[in-house]
Amino acid sequence: MLVMVIGLLVFFAIHLVPLNVNLKNGLVARFGAPGYHIIFGVLSTVGIVLIALGFHKLQLHPGKNPILWEPPIWSRHLALALMLFAMIALVAQFFSSHIHAALKQPMLVAIKTWALAHLLANGDLASLVLFGSFLAFAVYDRIAIKRRGDPGSLSKGSGPWVNDMLVVLLGIALYALVVLYLHELVIGVSPLA
Repeated sequence: MLVMVIGLLVFFAIHLVPLNVNLKNGLVARFGAPGYHIIFGVLSTVGIVLIALGFHKLQLHPGKNPILWEPPIWSRHLALALMLFAMIALVAQFFSSHIHAALKQPMLVAIKTWALAHLLANGDLASLVLFGSFLAFAVYDRIAIKRRGDPGSLSKGSGPWVNDMLVVLLGIALYALVVLYLHELVIGVSPLA
């Protein structure tokens, strides 16, 4: 659990920096924009790797990861449906589209949906800590963005309708790839099992 928690602390600490505009601007002035982005990327990657290693280790040793509740079967079906929406929202982050404009912050919507889906489908302590912390941070991040008046996607425009079709098609393709292959490859458990 310690490795995963350290990874979460590293990941969230580095992601708090952009929420403090003065701190971010000071770091960009000190290291330059490329330097700031490199440091941000490296520390984010370190955090993700530690999270993944810690979570994977806990899944391999059930004695260190107690089951807090047994989720009902329907919650797993709901989680699969929510994940389709999460993948579409994730893809929408990278395209000017009506979906992007409607969600305002599609990456945060994707993270919140992903975390909620996994909280519904899993009842172990490691899942509660991992997905609960991501959900809480994404909610906090959205509130912080709203407070500072960030217009989000509204300043980017909505783009042509063909982008919406592309977002949905790529979201479905990503969802299929994750559900059919990547989840089991990376996590060791098929969501369809």
